[in-house]
Amino acid sequence: QVQLVESGGGLVQPGGSLRLSCAASGRTFSDYTMGWFRQAPGKEREFVTSVSNNGGNRYYRDSVKGRFTISRDNAKNTVYLQMNSLKSEDTAVYYCAAGYSSRMLTGRSVNEYNYWGQGTQVTVSS
Repeated sequence: QVQLVESGGGLVQPGGSLRLSCAASGRTFSDYTMGWFRQAPGKEREFVTSVSNNGGNRYYRDSVKGRFTISRDNAKNTVYLQMNSLKSEDTAVYYCAAGYSSRMLTGRSVNEYNYWGQGTQVTVSS
């Protein structure tokens, strides 16, 4: 079992930055691919980024490439999402997710992840 808790969300102006953290309570953190998803009001939850269990592979949706960076610290059981040059369209609830790396196909589907955090609100507005 893995319990995930996101933090770091808030209100930021366009062009600003935020760093989200996701703390995992399980002891098998290094076995999981970690992903970030987001869900804006009235929209379906969508993939943002993911990182493999050893940090060797990272993937991003096109709209965040060059602006967002995912990283993980397995010693601290924590995954991060650094968000720069934020835009209003980045406004959403951001969710941390964990899934067994051995079961990943694309790593981009919500169905591939077994554990989810409660989410943290990110609002980009002037």
